[in-house]
Amino acid sequence: MSRLLVTGAGGMLGRDLVAVLRSRGDLSVRATTRAELDITDPQAVRAAVAGHDVVINTAGWTDVDGAEAQEEAATAANGHAVAHLAEACAATGARMIHLSTDYVFSGDATEPYAEDATTSPVNAYGRSKLVGELAVSRLLPDAGYIVRTAWLYGEHGPNFVATMLRLADQREHLDVVDDQRGQPTWSYALAEQLVALADAVLAGRAAPGVYHGTASGQTTWYGLARAVFTLRGLDADRIRPTTSDRYLRPAPRPAYSVLAHNRWAAAGLRPLADWHSALTQALTKARSADEPLPSER
Repeated sequence: MSRLLVTGAGGMLGRDLVAVLRSRGDLSVRATTRAELDITDPQAVRAAVAGHDVVINTAGWTDVDGAEAQEEAATAANGHAVAHLAEACAATGARMIHLSTDYVFSGDATEPYAEDATTSPVNAYGRSKLVGELAVSRLLPDAGYIVRTAWLYGEHGPNFVATMLRLADQREHLDVVDDQRGQPTWSYALAEQLVALADAVLAGRAAPGVYHGTASGQTTWYGLARAVFTLRGLDADRIRPTTSDRYLRPAPRPAYSVLAHNRWAAAGLRPLADWHSALTQALTKARSADEPLPSER
């Protein structure tokens, strides 16, 4: 039986990933939260990785705006800690699947970013994540897998979809930016894709390197908000388009975060489904469980 270690298991994606893995029954899964494993501690990381065949790292600093003021701390979590994990995997022969972000790109493209496109982050968070990517590539050239994702939403954490549903009960109209384009990605669907990738890795079908784990298709935050309202039977015309300069934030956001999905086919896997169909499934799942997506903290 293959043994997998999941770090960051207390987060939105981590919780979905552990649920998918443990539903299988043919894998031995150890899941660690931040309180259980400090990935910035090399000795603790070496002890945790020992005996595992695959390590899936979903842990890291996720406060994009906070990283602007604390770039050193963000880099410690998203860069140097990833190097500790990669070094431990290299020492034991484990394979590593590491979650990264669209923010490693500048966002000025006009067509989807290929997996080998030139990186050029525009904020501290993106720079910190790129340090982690480079560590995996350098230390695990034959056993490292980088999965970039973006615009995540799901049941177990703060996210844009949950915020729209909460604000729908509080405001008559919502102004949402229409000049940032990306791929809303359901965390549960991404978790299933990561498990499929782990299977392909263990079977020797997946080449190491970069994969893009985002939903197919593309939209803007405004388009996503309208879709959320429509699928919940609300009046989508309550959503009004606006521009990013109306909402200045410490960290600049890439205007274009659409990623290409060319490498999945070589591993015998399909890319994630279209964002709208996944959103429909996510909201249907939440409603059937009588649990709306959580409000943003």
